[in-house]
Amino acid sequence: MKLWSLIPLYDASVSQWSWEARLLRWLTLVWLGVGLLVLFSASYANAVSELGDGTYYFKRQLLWLLVGLVVFNAVVHTPLHRCLAIARWGVLALLGLLLLVLVPGLGTTVNGATRWISIGSIPIQPSELIKPFLILQGAIVFGRWNYLSVGKRLFWLGVLVLILGCIILQPNLSTTAMCGMMLWLMALAAGIPYRILLGTAGGGLLLAGLSLTFKAYQRRRILSFLDPWGAMSGDGYQLVQSLLAVGSGGVWGNGFGLSQQKLFYLPIQDSDFIFAVFAEEFGFVGSVLLIGFLITYGTLALRVAMNARSIISQLVAIGVMVALIGQSFINIAVATGTLPTTGLPLPLFSYGGSSAIASLMAAGLLVRVAREGSQAQVISFSSPPRSLRSVKKPNKSRPSPGTS
Repeated sequence: MKLWSLIPLYDASVSQWSWEARLLRWLTLVWLGVGLLVLFSASYANAVSELGDGTYYFKRQLLWLLVGLVVFNAVVHTPLHRCLAIARWGVLALLGLLLLVLVPGLGTTVNGATRWISIGSIPIQPSELIKPFLILQGAIVFGRWNYLSVGKRLFWLGVLVLILGCIILQPNLSTTAMCGMMLWLMALAAGIPYRILLGTAGGGLLLAGLSLTFKAYQRRRILSFLDPWGAMSGDGYQLVQSLLAVGSGGVWGNGFGLSQQKLFYLPIQDSDFIFAVFAEEFGFVGSVLLIGFLITYGTLALRVAMNARSIISQLVAIGVMVALIGQSFINIAVATGTLPTTGLPLPLFSYGGSSAIASLMAAGLLVRVAREGSQAQVISFSSPPRSLRSVKKPNKSRPSPGTS
């Protein structure tokens, strides 16, 4: 990989990619650009009020996105087998950070949740950064399931359960559910036996039930979701303000920058409820276009998965699709009152450096799978016919390349 390939927005090799890879790259950049504009609008008023600089959050996010684009380009130009080779170390390193977050005095607490740890003056959210590494390692484990020993299966299943346990203890039920659903769907696509899938699904529901039992605020969120107007001065306030923002947009919206609900009415308007600001400013038409964009991106991701050259590559594409598109639809469902209020950001829209870098790394993995899926195996006809006849056919029972 050459150093020039790390320059954001510049890539001289794009013309040599398949049309799926090129289209995914441009769709990712469009997603990124629109999200940055919406974040600027959503965060400006609060930034002026709190910090005296309306562009404060915008400028910080721009720096994170530049880092994320370097990571995106690096992943796009790195063979997938090399990404898979470092997956285990990324998972274990970020698991270590997840454990450190839970140590009293080391984690940073915001709004009652301890999800961040500061490295110097830089806040890091391990539960977001670990997502692309979970996709890679999950693809390895589930893609080579029949070739792994029982000990290795149990080890990695234990690591995955420990990761989910650390996230839910922050507490962060929504991210735990998102990561669990992503891994479960990858396992389903890999053909893991149904008894294992049903057992893990049951365990996940039991874990969610225990969390709701011991976390009173999570129970209140569920109850307020059922009747937000009955608790509009309490736990239903966020959802009510979000619904008012979405409804105020009408058909065409109020115009870019002209949202009223973001002016100190709508909480967390630059992250969890940023779609409500988008819907108010761009209306029903803009919202339908955004949903259509996400459906297009997800459909293209499925096409890439179907054309992938190995089961592991297929699972990587599926994992990325769930992480980006699935999480986007969950965020939109929360903002429109279809699902209970959660703390999941809208990928490439919401403010947050860890989420931005993780999302761009995941998108880079999808583009990489698209690039490798389009590479045909060429046989040179300049060699003697005898050498061609001596080539053995590949053994289809041989496991796909990867590491465990």
